[in-house]
Amino acid sequence: MTASVHKAPKPPAHLSKEARRWWSGVMASYEIEDHAIATVTAAAEAWDRKEAARKVLATEGMTVDCRDGKKTHPCVGIERDSRLAFLRAVRELCLSAEDPDESRAPGLRYRGGF
Repeated sequence: MTASVHKAPKPPAHLSKEARRWWSGVMASYEIEDHAIATVTAAAEAWDRKEAARKVLATEGMTVDCRDGKKTHPCVGIERDSRLAFLRAVRELCLSAEDPDESRAPGLRYRGGF
Protein backbone atom coordinates (compact mmCIF):
# COMPACT_ATOMS: atom_id res chain seq x y z
CA MET A 1 0.00 0.00 0.00
CA THR A 2 1.37 3.42 -0.97
CA ALA A 3 0.77 6.56 1.07
CA SER A 4 -1.04 9.27 -0.80
CA VAL A 5 0.76 12.46 -1.73
CA HIS A 6 -0.85 15.87 -1.32
CA LYS A 7 -0.51 18.32 -4.20
CA ALA A 8 -1.56 21.67 -2.72
CA PRO A 9 -3.35 21.60 0.63
CA LYS A 10 -4.03 24.85 2.44
CA PRO A 11 -1.73 25.78 5.32
CA PRO A 12 -3.16 25.80 8.84
CA ALA A 13 -4.90 29.12 9.57
CA HIS A 14 -3.23 29.57 12.97
CA LEU A 15 0.21 30.02 11.40
CA SER A 16 1.64 33.48 10.74
CA LYS A 17 1.66 34.82 7.19
CA GLU A 18 5.38 34.02 6.87
CA ALA A 19 4.98 30.50 8.26
CA ARG A 20 1.98 29.83 5.98
CA ARG A 21 4.07 30.95 2.99
CA TRP A 22 6.93 28.63 4.05
CA TRP A 23 4.49 25.75 4.69
CA SER A 24 2.91 26.22 1.25
CA GLY A 25 6.35 26.40 -0.38
CA VAL A 26 7.40 23.13 1.24
CA MET A 27 4.16 21.45 0.21
CA ALA A 28 4.60 22.68 -3.39
CA SER A 29 8.31 21.87 -3.66
CA TYR A 30 8.40 18.44 -2.03
CA GLU A 31 6.28 15.31 -2.23
CA ILE A 32 5.00 15.34 1.33
CA GLU A 33 3.19 12.18 2.37
CA ASP A 34 0.20 12.23 4.73
CA HIS A 35 2.18 11.23 7.81
CA ALA A 36 4.74 14.03 7.29
CA ILE A 37 2.26 16.91 7.11
CA ALA A 38 2.19 17.09 10.91
CA THR A 39 5.98 17.46 10.95
CA VAL A 40 5.85 20.30 8.41
CA THR A 41 3.18 21.96 10.55
CA ALA A 42 5.21 21.46 13.73
CA ALA A 43 8.22 23.07 12.06
CA ALA A 44 6.15 26.10 11.03
CA GLU A 45 4.71 26.39 14.55
CA ALA A 46 8.20 26.24 16.03
CA TRP A 47 9.29 29.01 13.65
CA ASP A 48 6.36 31.18 14.75
CA ARG A 49 7.16 30.57 18.41
CA LYS A 50 10.82 31.45 17.82
CA GLU A 51 9.86 34.66 16.07
CA ALA A 52 7.40 35.63 18.83
CA ALA A 53 10.10 35.12 21.48
CA ARG A 54 12.62 37.06 19.37
CA LYS A 55 10.23 40.02 19.15
CA VAL A 56 9.71 40.02 22.92
CA LEU A 57 13.48 39.96 23.46
CA ALA A 58 13.92 42.85 21.03
CA THR A 59 11.68 45.05 23.16
CA GLU A 60 12.33 43.71 26.69
CA GLY A 61 15.99 42.77 26.45
CA MET A 62 17.85 39.56 27.29
CA THR A 63 17.47 39.86 31.07
CA VAL A 64 14.71 40.49 33.59
CA ASP A 65 14.93 41.95 37.08
CA CYS A 66 14.11 39.61 39.94
CA ARG A 67 14.64 39.52 43.73
CA ASP A 68 18.13 38.09 43.31
CA GLY A 69 19.21 40.61 40.68
CA LYS A 70 19.12 40.10 36.94
CA LYS A 71 18.13 36.82 35.37
CA THR A 72 18.06 35.54 31.78
CA HIS A 73 14.74 36.40 30.15
CA PRO A 74 12.55 33.28 29.77
CA CYS A 75 12.15 34.05 26.05
CA VAL A 76 15.85 33.32 25.52
CA GLY A 77 15.14 29.64 26.19
CA ILE A 78 11.90 29.71 24.21
CA GLU A 79 13.69 31.18 21.19
CA ARG A 80 16.55 28.66 21.45
CA ASP A 81 14.30 25.64 21.94
CA SER A 82 11.95 26.67 19.14
CA ARG A 83 14.85 27.23 16.74
CA LEU A 84 16.17 23.76 17.53
CA ALA A 85 12.69 22.25 17.10
CA PHE A 86 12.38 23.91 13.68
CA LEU A 87 15.81 22.72 12.55
CA ARG A 88 15.19 19.18 13.79
CA ALA A 89 11.85 18.98 11.99
CA VAL A 90 13.45 20.21 8.76
CA ARG A 91 16.23 17.66 9.19
CA GLU A 92 13.70 14.91 9.93
CA LEU A 93 11.91 15.75 6.69
CA CYS A 94 15.23 15.82 4.76
CA LEU A 95 14.27 19.15 3.17
CA SER A 96 17.33 19.62 1.03
CA ALA A 97 18.09 19.84 -2.67
CA GLU A 98 21.13 17.62 -2.05
CA ASP A 99 21.06 13.87 -1.60
CA PRO A 100 20.37 12.91 2.03
CA ASP A 101 23.08 11.23 4.05
CA GLU A 102 23.23 7.54 3.17
CA SER A 103 23.03 6.58 6.86
CA ARG A 104 19.61 8.19 7.30
CA ALA A 105 16.23 6.94 6.19
CA PRO A 106 15.32 7.87 2.61
CA GLY A 107 14.10 11.46 2.40
CA LEU A 108 11.38 13.13 0.46
CA ARG A 109 11.77 13.76 -3.25
CA TYR A 110 12.62 17.37 -4.03
CA ARG A 111 10.65 19.01 -6.81
CA GLY A 112 13.00 21.97 -7.16
CA GLY A 113 12.21 25.63 -6.86
CA PHE A 114 13.97 27.02 -3.80
